[in-house]
Amino acid sequence: MPRSSPFFNMDTSAVLSLLRHTGNSMDSKHSKKSSGSIGGGVLKMFKLIPMLSSGCKMVSLLSRGHRKPLLKDYATTGTIFGFRKGRVFLAIQEDPHCLPTFIIELPMLTSALQKEMASETVRIALESETKTSRRKVLEEFVWGIYCNGRKIGYSIRRKNMSEEEMYVIDALRGVSMGAGVLPCKNQYDQETEGEMTYMRARFDRVIGSKDSEALYMINPEGSGQGTELSIYFLRSH
Repeated sequence: MPRSSPFFNMDTSAVLSLLRHTGNSMDSKHSKKSSGSIGGGVLKMFKLIPMLSSGCKMVSLLSRGHRKPLLKDYATTGTIFGFRKGRVFLAIQEDPHCLPTFIIELPMLTSALQKEMASETVRIALESETKTSRRKVLEEFVWGIYCNGRKIGYSIRRKNMSEEEMYVIDALRGVSMGAGVLPCKNQYDQETEGEMTYMRARFDRVIGSKDSEALYMINPEGSGQGTELSIYFLRSH
């Protein structure tokens, strides 16, 4: 089990179950360094985003013509994106070709998240204080957001995507994993908010209970050791 928990007062059995999963993943990872890791290469690319420019047009090239996912399996797709000078968005998709089942704007600047990536472990926790269990945990709307043990504010899950968010999801439709910069839709956004950055990865989804789920980032085999990224969804009663 990790030595410190990001959840403060969220010490429920469901949380402990999810954290035990993290500990087991770390143990197995250290014993199988040659076979892959959680949170390596993709996050390293994300750290380099401040030095990247949309001049590379990587996504523009990927999105031309007939697009197919680079990898096919049953892993969940997670995308973190946002303008360089703006806040970070989190989108979750069952498949890169489907619309997100969950999308939210986190109360955190893109630059601040990139600084957090310098640590070995990044844990993002979303806690809902809703008193009912009629909805699935990811269907809740109001969330308290934690990053590496610090509460950074509240956010509301989006029911509908904005035009800009739809543009990002559509542009990355043929991308299974990676990090980079997207060309902005208009010159005004680029001048005021900076370029649109993104990181996309596949996640192992673990359901702890009806009130808790977790996503653990998966990297391709041979990607080496790196930052671990975990995202937790918890509903406290």
